[in-house]
Amino acid sequence: MKNLSVNLSLIAVTLWVGGLWAVGGIAAPTLFATLADKQLAGLLAGKMFTIMAYIGIVSGFYLLIYRLTNEGTRAFKQWAFWIVLAMLGLTLIGHFGIQPIIQSLKVQGGAASVMQGVTADRFARWHGIASILYVMQSLLGLALVVRQR
Repeated sequence: MKNLSVNLSLIAVTLWVGGLWAVGGIAAPTLFATLADKQLAGLLAGKMFTIMAYIGIVSGFYLLIYRLTNEGTRAFKQWAFWIVLAMLGLTLIGHFGIQPIIQSLKVQGGAASVMQGVTADRFARWHGIASILYVMQSLLGLALVVRQR
C-alpha cells in the first residue's frame, strides 16, 4: 500500500507540473499562432486551462494529504509541502477568483469583441494577472520537481 501512495504522489506531480508546462508553454501558444479565429483559440485554451485547474486541485490536495499522512507535523518543515500549498492556492485563486471575472468581462464586452470593447482594458489586466499566477505556478512546479530528488 505504501508503494501505491508513493507512486500516486509521483504521478500527481508529473500530471500537474507536466500539464502546466504542456498547456501553458506549448498548446495555448500553438493555438493562437495557428488558428485564424482567435476567439476559438481562446475558447480551446480556456478549456485546457480549466482541465489543468482541476488536475491541480486534485493533485494538490492529494499531495498535501500524502505529505501530512507520511510526515505528520514534520511536513510543515519541508519545502515540498509549502510549494504544493502555494501552487494549490494559486490554482484556486486563478480558477475560482480570476476566471469568473474574465468570463464576466467576456459577456459584458461580447466574446468576439472583448479585446476591442469598453471592457478591453479590464480584460487585459485580469488576463495578465491570470498569466502571472500561471507562470508562478509553473515555476513553483519546476522547483517541486527538482526538490523531489
